[in-house]
Amino acid sequence: MKVFIQIPCYNEEATLPLVFETMPKELPGVDKVEWLIIDDGSNDKTVEVAKKLGVKHFVYHRRNMGLARSFRDGIDYALRHGADIVVNTDGDNQYPQDRIADLIKPIVDGKADIVIGDRQTSKIAHFSGFKKLMQRFGSWVVNQAAGTDLPDAASGFRAYSRQSLYRLNIVTQFSYCMETIIQAGNKRLRIVSVPIETNKKTRESRLFKNIWQHMFKSGQAIMRSFVMFKPHVIFVTLGTIFLILGLIPFVRFLIFALIGEGEGHLQSLIFGSSMLVGSLLSFALLVIADLQKTNRILLEDQLERIKEIQYNTEKRN
Repeated sequence: MKVFIQIPCYNEEATLPLVFETMPKELPGVDKVEWLIIDDGSNDKTVEVAKKLGVKHFVYHRRNMGLARSFRDGIDYALRHGADIVVNTDGDNQYPQDRIADLIKPIVDGKADIVIGDRQTSKIAHFSGFKKLMQRFGSWVVNQAAGTDLPDAASGFRAYSRQSLYRLNIVTQFSYCMETIIQAGNKRLRIVSVPIETNKKTRESRLFKNIWQHMFKSGQAIMRSFVMFKPHVIFVTLGTIFLILGLIPFVRFLIFALIGEGEGHLQSLIFGSSMLVGSLLSFALLVIADLQKTNRILLEDQLERIKEIQYNTEKRN
């Protein structure tokens, strides 16, 4: 069994040595451990530092492509080089590399497809009360979309089995964390959590400028996943809201029309009619989205088979 530990990096020359202080060279139940650096357009000495630390596998981006693209390209490289398990950690030394053995154990034992390190965000000292609240709320929303019960959906400290990676398709340009959970949950992959404690903060996040930007982009990713996997939740809700908003003024107009005072209440008729049209469009979009969902499932099944053939062929070679 081969494990690839991948580290997306953007100007991490200062923190990378800290990451490798506790980076495991051997793991229980594993024949070989490989380290992979995804250099996401760094303009410092990240690559040189990584080579001095003994890293032999690299993926290079000429410019900064973002975390989701780095994750996707790293996964592609790892699978092409025979990875049975891929562990994702960060280059800022946020996560405890000495817990990687615990992270992969459920996969090695055949009890899980994906394992997520639970940062226990309520205990992180540098998180504000508002950020802790938003972390819990975000995890709750993701769990509703995925049908899971994970305490820390935003954690990037994860382990994936080879088979699970065949079934995941990254489409977001922001962060893959929540999207992969929603996909995995809806595809009935086994996901478990392992409690961890994070290291001291070494720098500010480069993924987003502030928590509001993070909330906005995360919300976009979650909404997109809802439409992909549970379109009825979105469109039935919208259709029902429009229907109620349309029926109230429409019935109001009919009552006035029956008593001969309809001419003075045309606004109710116009507003009610427009809301009913909105309701009709919402339910029409539901039908289209449901058909697209069926088509997507068929396409993903074919893509999974293609990935399996491609990567297994390259693994044998």
